[in-house]
Amino acid sequence: MGLYREVYDFAAKVGSLEGFVYNRNKDDIGTLSPWIDHAIKDYNALPPEVRQEFQDLCDGTVGRAIQSLIPHLGEDHELIKKLKALVIHKMPSSPDDFTRKK
Repeated sequence: MGLYREVYDFAAKVGSLEGFVYNRNKDDIGTLSPWIDHAIKDYNALPPEVRQEFQDLCDGTVGRAIQSLIPHLGEDHELIKKLKALVIHKMPSSPDDFTRKK
């Protein structure tokens, strides 16, 4: 797969994850482990210089997903820890925090 396709594939996965977990109840989030594992694998497969180009956007998208999941799973849940590895800078303060560094 070409680099641009890999970037798109990763972005689509984390974007859909963010949308899926937003305002969900705990019963809806029971099958997230494979989804999260695939997103992490795709993220890690991208070259560091490519990740650097979109890291601030990734921090926002993944951070909002994390903020949606914490009330259901808890701060110390394995999936939360896995997702936090994708957030390098400041995480959004809530699932509704769409402020963006300019």
